[in-house]
Amino acid sequence: MRAIILAAGEGVRLRPHPLERPKCLVELRGRALLRWQLSVLEDNSITDITIVTGYRADQVEALGYETLNNPDYATTNMVTTLMCAVDHFDGNDDLLVLYGDIVYEPSVLQALCANKHSLSTTIDRQWKRLWTLRSDDPLNDAETLKVDANGNIIELGKKTTSYADIQGQYMGLIKVQADFAPKLVEIYESLSPDESYDGKDLRNIYTTSFLQKIIDLGFPLNAAFVDGGWLEVDTADDLELYNNMSKEKLDEICRL
Repeated sequence: MRAIILAAGEGVRLRPHPLERPKCLVELRGRALLRWQLSVLEDNSITDITIVTGYRADQVEALGYETLNNPDYATTNMVTTLMCAVDHFDGNDDLLVLYGDIVYEPSVLQALCANKHSLSTTIDRQWKRLWTLRSDDPLNDAETLKVDANGNIIELGKKTTSYADIQGQYMGLIKVQADFAPKLVEIYESLSPDESYDGKDLRNIYTTSFLQKIIDLGFPLNAAFVDGGWLEVDTADDLELYNNMSKEKLDEICRL
């Protein structure tokens, strides 16, 4: 199994923290976000790791892992960064696609690795617990996530004003079985650059919009359910919250 970590971002919403560091190297409780993630992967015997870089790529390259670069990181989004690793979608390996600004417990990774569907992603059923800490109004930053009776996601990534539309939270961890990997690239390459995808062009398409396209084309996206055990570090307020939280309180959400 190969892990592909998407770590091209500058982390504008984390300012002033990133400064001369890429977002993935901003420290959470004294350790870079990327280091937390690499430790969980390697402790679970996943050592074939590729990091897709962008902003201040030299600092990530210095860590000694295989890297690829998105030279257009400043004007593109996550899926374009992922497609910089297109050569790894050759059907030879199962792939983990992981956002570079999240941390998670081993149990989260293990739940995803145990999922045997062609395409799957972790979904946090207890998402509201974390979102309530991060925001006075969790619905303000929440998106739809609807799952059918077979555990396949039928809708994600849309704005909503109702908790009834949210059966969990997409987390930014995806597993692609080896035999589906070339198909995922084929689907991406079939998308029109002239179309609008939830208000974005193809170079800036959100990952959730891309996944919805895959679903709409009839390919199942299975939910690997978890109950907490992760943190998203999106803003300076997130970082301050987690760094100032007591270890006991933080352990209730994610054990680092």
